[in-house]
Amino acid sequence: MKSKYEELIDELSDKELLKHLYLTQVILVVLSVIIGSLLFDSLKSFLELFDWNDPFIWWVGVPAGLLIVCIDAMFMKFLPSSYYDDGGLNEKLFSKRKWWEILFIAAIVATCEEILFRGVIQTHFGLIVSSVIFALIHYRYLFNWFLFLNITLLSFLIGVIYEWTGNLLVTIAMHFVIDTLLGFIIKRKERIREERERNE
Repeated sequence: MKSKYEELIDELSDKELLKHLYLTQVILVVLSVIIGSLLFDSLKSFLELFDWNDPFIWWVGVPAGLLIVCIDAMFMKFLPSSYYDDGGLNEKLFSKRKWWEILFIAAIVATCEEILFRGVIQTHFGLIVSSVIFALIHYRYLFNWFLFLNITLLSFLIGVIYEWTGNLLVTIAMHFVIDTLLGFIIKRKERIREERERNE
C-alpha cells in the first residue's frame, strides 16, 4: 500500500514536478541573497568563496563525487531496494530525462544548494548547523532511516571538504558529479527495465 507521500508523487505531472523543483531552487537563491546580505560585509567577501583557479576543484571535488557514487552504487547492488526508496521522486525526476536535462538539473541543484548551505550557512554558523539543515531540507528522506543517515553523512562530508578547501566551487563540483551520475544510474535502470519488459 502506498503512503500519502507516494500517492502525491504519483499525482504530479512531469511539468508540475519540474516546476516544484525549480521553484525550490529559486527559493534557496532568494534565501541566500537575503541571509547573505545580512551576514557578508560585501559582495566581494562572498565572491571570494569562489576560486576558479583552484586545482582542488578537479583533484578533490570531482574525485570525491565519483567515490561517493561508487560507494552508493555498491550499496545499491547489495542492499534491499527498500533502503533506497524515497517514494519514487528520484525515479520520476530522472528516469525519462535526456542526458543534457540531467546535467542541467544537477548543475542548478548543486549550485543553489551549495551557495546556501555551505557558502552562507556553513561560513557563518559552522559545519554541524549546515549539515543538519541540509539533511532536514531533503524532507523526503526523513521517512527512510537509511536515506536520512546517508544524506546526513554526505552533507557532513561535503561540509568537511568545504572547511578544508575554503572553495565553494569544489563542493559545487562534488555535488554536481554526485547528482549527475545518480541521475544517469536511475535513467539506465529504467532503460534496462523497459527492455526487459519488451523482451518478455
